[in-house]
Parts: sequence; structure tokens; C-alpha cells
Amino acid sequence: MTTIGGAARSELVALLRERSFRRGTFALASGRRSPYYVDARLTTMSARGMVLVGELGRAAIRDAGWAPTLVGGLTLGADPVAYAIAAASVHAPPQIDGFTARKEPKSHGTGKRIEGPFQPGAHVVVVEDVITTGGSALRAVDAVRSEGGRVLGVLAVVDREEGGREAIEAAGYQVTALVRMAVLIG
Repeated sequence: MTTIGGAARSELVALLRERSFRRGTFALASGRRSPYYVDARLTTMSARGMVLVGELGRAAIRDAGWAPTLVGGLTLGADPVAYAIAAASVHAPPQIDGFTARKEPKSHGTGKRIEGPFQPGAHVVVVEDVITTGGSALRAVDAVRSEGGRVLGVLAVVDREEGGREAIEAAGYQVTALVRMAVLIG
């Protein structure tokens, strides 16, 4: 990232390798099998990981030229990413608030699908912890659009480089990732 330098990105890569990256045989949410698994929540929910993801995510949003009022995505993986970016924006305005998109609308109360300070017309960046097929990010995009929001782009902590970026871009959204899988594999 050009905005805050390579040291923070290098530290994030090291933290992801230490806490989140595993080799073996894994079944992914997409149904695919993989020799690698990235449980990014082990990094994004750690104190240092939150600081790094917040700073790098905020910088990546600005570097992409996006000016969102909100960041968020499909619960649960996107939640710590969105909240870290929102917190980091307090010290580097303009501030960006966070939101959470539910997989299904609530069946009680107000029946909201999107929680937080989201309003129709909001300009948002959809965030994701890991992009594999792009399915979760695209479900979040659909939720935002169905509630009247405008999606500026998609930001991921890790791009597994398995076609997700291309699927999201084919749907018309720019994608940026803090770390590519090839970097984690080394």
C-alpha cells in the first residue's frame, strides 16, 4: 500500500502466516478442496490484526479512489474488517461507518437485513476477509443494492486467487485485496 508504507503490509502478511494460514487438505465453503486454508478471523479479530487491517484497509479504499460513507459485508467474516476500517478512519478523516449484512433478514423486530447506520442512498465498500469464489461478497452486494445502497467496490483482506476477483469484476465491481494468496504461500 502506498499510503502508509510496506512495513504495515509486511507485518500483516507475517501475522496472517502465523495465525491464519494452514497447509493440509481442507473443504472450503464453496465445496472445493484445497491444500491451503486461511482462517483470517484469527488475524482480523486479534488486537494487532485489527489495527493493521484498519489502517491498510482505509488506505486501500482511499488509494482506489472510493469515498464511501460505510464499509461492511456479510456477517461474520466481514464484521471485524469493517469495524477495524471504521475505527481507523476516526484518526484519518473522512470517517467511514461500519455495517453488517445478514445472510437472511431478521424474522423478528424490524426485519432488517442490514444492521448499523445504513440508509438508502449510502455509498459503500463491501469488505470480505477472504475471497475465494466471490459468492459471499456478491451476496453482500445484493443485500446493499436491495436496500437502496450504491456499491463502490469490494475490498478483501486475502484474495485466494481462485476466480472470486474475476466473478466480482464480471458483475461490474472493482476489487482490491490487501494480500494475495501467492504471497502467503511464499
